[in-house]
Amino acid sequence: MKLVRKDLEKDNAGQVTLIPEEPEDMWHTYNLLQVGDSLRASTIRKVQTESATGSVGSNRIRTTLTLCVEAIDFDSQACQLRVKGTNIQENEYVKMGAYHTIELEPNRQFTLAKKQWDSVVLERIEQACDPAWSADVAAVVMQEGLAHICLVTPSMTLTRAKVEVNIPRKRKGNCSQHDRALERFYEQVVQAIQRHINFEVVKCVLVASPGFVREQFCDYMFQQAVKTDNKLLLENRSKFLQVHSSSGHKYALKEVLCDPTVTSRLSDTKAAGEVKALDDFYKMLQHEPDRAFYGLKHVEKANEAMAIDTLLISDELFRHQDVATRARYVKLVDSVRENMGTVRIFSSLHVSGEQLGQLTGVAAILRFPVAELSDQEDESSSEED
Repeated sequence: MKLVRKDLEKDNAGQVTLIPEEPEDMWHTYNLLQVGDSLRASTIRKVQTESATGSVGSNRIRTTLTLCVEAIDFDSQACQLRVKGTNIQENEYVKMGAYHTIELEPNRQFTLAKKQWDSVVLERIEQACDPAWSADVAAVVMQEGLAHICLVTPSMTLTRAKVEVNIPRKRKGNCSQHDRALERFYEQVVQAIQRHINFEVVKCVLVASPGFVREQFCDYMFQQAVKTDNKLLLENRSKFLQVHSSSGHKYALKEVLCDPTVTSRLSDTKAAGEVKALDDFYKMLQHEPDRAFYGLKHVEKANEAMAIDTLLISDELFRHQDVATRARYVKLVDSVRENMGTVRIFSSLHVSGEQLGQLTGVAAILRFPVAELSDQEDESSSEED
């Protein structure tokens, strides 16, 4: 994402002009937009024209519109963003108050104006405009006959390809069908890796599987690379890291990112940090439940006691339609930071973010036990009974 201009007043009202450069920038833009914002961007509008003879025709004309945002639709697989709203600035082709849908496009600038830019939104702009926050981890999660090729970006896990091949069972004295099918499967996975992984950006490719599938696959891949003199794979051989996973399904990626050897290799990526924070929370919940809280009310009470060491919060909560509810989450984030706590904002499109969403979307690891809160809980629940 490229920041063209930033005009903010003292009361944090103002506008920002940005140019999305990559598909993931659409995800960042989706998190910046809120109902009631003003969006100015170039768009195509079908306009009816009448000639001197009275015949009516229609032309598609590119024009710049300013909309008051009413609905936002994001397609996570195609990374496309459509914004619907009413026109609030005089235009020769579109009447004031007329409805229009703008589809935001890569490499085409837009200007977003808000009555109040809060700290969470401003931080997201900083992250989006920082080139270090790009997809630098790829993963191949596989088992016999099934493989997922994924890109792990700071904000989401993108499944780039799924390879499925039916592998017949080994038969006594005849393994040829099984071996041929396995070779065909490995070949398709190699092709998918070359097609979907950009080795100029990716620092590390995780190859994860149960059993010996990953070793057999890597042996096959590099033997073929030597035979065919595939420089792309041979030059990037050091980037491949083999790790264990329980299956070849996408959700096995969370445990892969928890692996200590992987964590040390990916220590500079946000995805690994999020997974570790969630893992630490679950461990704390198991061993010291008085130091692990989830749910907004409980976490807010722990924050009042200045007890929060790490706050885990889903970015989905900042897209809440109710301004007061959203402000409550922003206030919690700012307060934890003021008290020298760490804040980790999880992406709802990430596997770890989906898990946090099941825990109400907000959780906290505390510096010290806050037993009174648990006691109050017990008392209130017994009163209800």
